[in-house]
Amino acid sequence: MTLTKTTADHPPARPTRTGLALPVLALSLTLVVSVVAGVALGPTVVPLPDTLRYLGAALTGGTIGADEVSSYSVIWQVRAPRVLLAAVVGAGLSAIGVAVQAMVRNALADPFILGVSSGASVGASAVVSFGLFAGLGVYALSAAAFLGALAASALVYLVARNRTGVAPLRLVLVGVALAHGFQALMSVIVFFAPFGEAARSVLFWLLGSLGSATWGALPIAGAAVVVAVVVLVRSSWSLDVLAMGDETAASLGVDAEALRRTLFLLTAVVTGALVAVSGAVGFVGLVIPHLVRILAGAGHRGVLTIAPLAGAIFLVWVDLAARSLFAPRELPLGVITALIGVPVFVTLLRRRAYLFGGR
Repeated sequence: MTLTKTTADHPPARPTRTGLALPVLALSLTLVVSVVAGVALGPTVVPLPDTLRYLGAALTGGTIGADEVSSYSVIWQVRAPRVLLAAVVGAGLSAIGVAVQAMVRNALADPFILGVSSGASVGASAVVSFGLFAGLGVYALSAAAFLGALAASALVYLVARNRTGVAPLRLVLVGVALAHGFQALMSVIVFFAPFGEAARSVLFWLLGSLGSATWGALPIAGAAVVVAVVVLVRSSWSLDVLAMGDETAASLGVDAEALRRTLFLLTAVVTGALVAVSGAVGFVGLVIPHLVRILAGAGHRGVLTIAPLAGAIFLVWVDLAARSLFAPRELPLGVITALIGVPVFVTLLRRRAYLFGGR
């Protein structure tokens, strides 16, 4: 498919609803199949008819036999929330990745480039190492990670801001610099931790894991992703203009500084919510947007419509591989996404016709 060419005079043409209907329908059906497969498959395979029957019983209040309680619990209490959370996190990271790349006009940007994940790691390591927020029980790690992510985002924004606003390059440089500072702070916390397993626990969390997924983690993460996708799709034309530079945006009636503030706040809150429940799953928010641009062109309406579905499908299968390949041991999600994402991204870079969605 020919990529849409973007010029300073003409933003990408908006794809029609008819043009998006077929890929959205195909990806939606693929996502449903992927979710069901993710619930049925794993170290212990539950036959598909039984899986569908257990899901139906849970959703409709049906009954199951006494000898099926164990299998039912595995399907509904363990796998179902985990697979759905994988879909939510994949969709959210993909959508936010698109927004960040437009916000900072950098093809290498992803949801974590602004120091969000590093700030979250400081909060998480404090909980693992010293038991902070112990009164919150099982939610202590998520709460600390979320607060750490928001604090890091606020600090990055305050340091990057000057009289004229927040320049994209300055935002990236400050985010990268402070991320290293947060990582150093995390290392100090782990170094002085009284428990020998703190480093291992923090490292596993940093690379991403859905092993502690529960039904309680879904509503907040899901709501954050839905709101983000709706807001971004409604702002897709403004994102097209923003990606062409502040001067072009001003000439077309878009307040680049105000839009960048909104995108930064949205990125911080949504990424913080996702990192809090899954850790820092790398490469999803970097690679998926680029792959989608090859198929859908550079226009943000098409990219933001397709990327969340593609990201959800991708992470569902990554999570299945993470818990199945070396069962009963579980691989961090970030290991698998990196093994897939690095060669894919390098291949994209070697395509002479491809450069951030254009030619």
